Amino acid sequence: MKDVLLDIAIAHFGREGFAGAATRAIAKEADTAMSSITYHFGGKEGLYLACADHIAACLAERFEGAARALESHPPATRGEAVDAICDLLATFARLMLDPASQDWSYFIAREQHSPTEAFERLWQGAMKHLMDMAVATIRRARPDYSLAEARACAIGLWGQALILRTGRASVCRVMEVSELDAATADMLIARFVANTRCILTAEPFPQPEHD
Repeated sequence: MKDVLLDIAIAHFGREGFAGAATRAIAKEADTAMSSITYHFGGKEGLYLACADHIAACLAERFEGAARALESHPPATRGEAVDAICDLLATFARLMLDPASQDWSYFIAREQHSPTEAFERLWQGAMKHLMDMAVATIRRARPDYSLAEARACAIGLWGQALILRTGRASVCRVMEVSELDAATADMLIARFVANTRCILTAEPFPQPEHD
């Protein structure tokens, strides 16, 4: 029942925001008493923060295998690091295509625009680890990058996959499809991976000359 409540609450908070979502409506949809929210979460604010923790735990679980593999067997070469980043990106893109990520994305988007304690829980619970892992691997693939450049690169690479969720309607219009079918999704992910390989294997940009 607790997980059901969280999933329903995430959908309500994502659509309507913290102020707009009603715990009474959440409890009704979950077919439980209002007292269940008080018992499990202490109230509306506790439920909202628990939703952030739940999303973070689900995200961490999706990347648990990749994270464990990278930590136990770090890339030994630049080529292995490029492969690892491409695998991480493809995994993230698949998550963006998963219907389960839809309600998460609404919730996260609100926190991106107006961060609260919930964003800190999302960041510390999953997002920071994923980005730290990506940045470290990018620096292995591109030792010429400074830390700031590697971070900027990670933002750009992950942005490719984010569009599959945050810009779904525009993606469908550009691709001239009503829904992202499997073939179109595979083609888009293959393009993202190819872009990533180009970026991570390109010759370093010449440094500007200074007087």
